[in-house]
Amino acid sequence: FLENYSVSLGEMLFPAADVSEQISTASKEASGTGNMKFMLNGAITIGTMDGANVEIYDAVGDDNMFIFGLTSQQVFDYYLHGGYSAWNLYNSDTRIKTVLEQLVNGFFPYQKEEFRAIYQSLLSNNDEFFVLQDFDSYAKAHVDLDKRYRDKEKWTQMSIENIAHAGIFSSDRTINQYAEEIWHIKPVRIII
Repeated sequence: FLENYSVSLGEMLFPAADVSEQISTASKEASGTGNMKFMLNGAITIGTMDGANVEIYDAVGDDNMFIFGLTSQQVFDYYLHGGYSAWNLYNSDTRIKTVLEQLVNGFFPYQKEEFRAIYQSLLSNNDEFFVLQDFDSYAKAHVDLDKRYRDKEKWTQMSIENIAHAGIFSSDRTINQYAEEIWHIKPVRIII
């Protein structure tokens, strides 16, 4: 966790990162620009299919990022039809149970009340952001990421691919697309 995140802190963080974690619940993030800045600086994204991660995925594919978690449609289906139970996951996955119990059993003695709020959000409020549902997929994606990170040649290639495809997020491309598809205007040449 970085306190008081700012542009100045980002200027140091983006070029230094090897991995960009973009872990919002699918369908919940409007679309930030942080993942684009990480991509432009060669960081590899691990994230859900949400926001600009979808566009990054379309640009670089499975081989150059790590996707985990529910799809937007799966999230919508849970909201529409129900059927999701955080308690079922808690009771059936010992990893989840162990981690959640540690939030409230004194394992973290100095943040006891803060962590209790997380525990209650996940179990008492039925984990409205499906964190527990995404947990196994997230853990597996991290194992895959770790394997690829240890192969420096492959990791370097992935980083270069991300940088090479980051142009999709340029302001020039965006403005041209808006002009064409939204504003329906054409460029006008001005001679001075």
